[in-house]
Amino acid sequence: MVAGAITPAATLAPVTRAAADRVRLLKFVTLFAIGGTERQVVTLASGLDPSRFHLHLACLRRTGELLDRDIFRSAPPVEYGITNLYNGRAFIERLKFAAYLRRNQIQIVHTYSFYPNVFAIAAARLARTPVVIASIRDMGVYCTPLQLRVQRVVCRLAHRIVVNAEAVKQWLVADGYDAAKITVIPNGVELSRFRRPADGSGLRRELGLPEGSPLVAVVSRLSPSKGLEDFLRAAAILKAKHPAARFLLVGQASPADEGYREALEACVAHLGLEGRVVFTGLRLDVPEILSQVSVSVLPSLSEGLSNVLLESMAAGVPVISTRVGGASEAVEDGVTGLLVPPKEPAALAQGIHRLLSDGALARRYGSAGQCRMTERFGFDAAIRKTERLYQTLLVERGHAV
Repeated sequence: MVAGAITPAATLAPVTRAAADRVRLLKFVTLFAIGGTERQVVTLASGLDPSRFHLHLACLRRTGELLDRDIFRSAPPVEYGITNLYNGRAFIERLKFAAYLRRNQIQIVHTYSFYPNVFAIAAARLARTPVVIASIRDMGVYCTPLQLRVQRVVCRLAHRIVVNAEAVKQWLVADGYDAAKITVIPNGVELSRFRRPADGSGLRRELGLPEGSPLVAVVSRLSPSKGLEDFLRAAAILKAKHPAARFLLVGQASPADEGYREALEACVAHLGLEGRVVFTGLRLDVPEILSQVSVSVLPSLSEGLSNVLLESMAAGVPVISTRVGGASEAVEDGVTGLLVPPKEPAALAQGIHRLLSDGALARRYGSAGQCRMTERFGFDAAIRKTERLYQTLLVERGHAV
């Protein structure tokens, strides 16, 4: 499940007088890898007003590419290493976590995704933390039916559940959650990061891609839920119509999906796409990659609200997405991009063909997508909405802010 050494909570100093003048907030994630949730949490934490919030961080594994961010200098994460959510070790770690919350007088605990939700919410209530918030940012694709039932029970202890798309809220309500306890705060995008002129010219040389060849990319963790086989089948349909096009899979498989890349490579060989499909592995230069991409594709079978979809639109890249989760909340079909049914490679291929064949249409969608991001999905808006929620909940719980 999760593993890692423990950093004793007792090694951190109790809350200071200066911190006592601010809202004492703790955010809890699984780890700090390059993933949609983790990037959202780290960027959001970095943007909170430091004059109003004193930030603490906790995790189940203190590892990941994001740990070099500046925020960790002022808020080093406390690790609660467990191998099972339900055994004696996990119980002891929950008691340590509850003690940390009491000692540091934490006022808000905000947990993100299944493992932190199940580990931390009950412990926070045991510690009598005034406000406890859960986040659910997908539609259950990564959980077993039993895990979904456990999370539903645990989230009844939370004072609020934050989701990143209206589609996720409606899915939870249908699953028995209280709609009045659910708040929708869409993902934010660091717009300036994707609006700056990005020089990705070296990417083609690095990956051996022909100059001028159209690049069609999926930027995603390599996971069966991402519909990557459908993307490859669409590429096979297009290879005769667009012989110069190259198809990029940007990302790596998680340990849980070990061996999946090899399965995709076998699919490439079976479809006769050798030399047309490039596996880039994990990349930290996504803005530079998007600066070279002709079409960004999200072929997922299930999503909450994809960060990469929003980032592609922010970069002005025309997008095609399957109509899953919150995709239609970002993409207006035929205006800011194209939406196609999931599990239909022919429809995906048709959409890619339209955008590769009609440069004016692709540019129009790219420009409209940028405008949509500016209007609705900037990170400043997400930060301010989150800050207002924190303060509102504290007032509702009888605590002055």
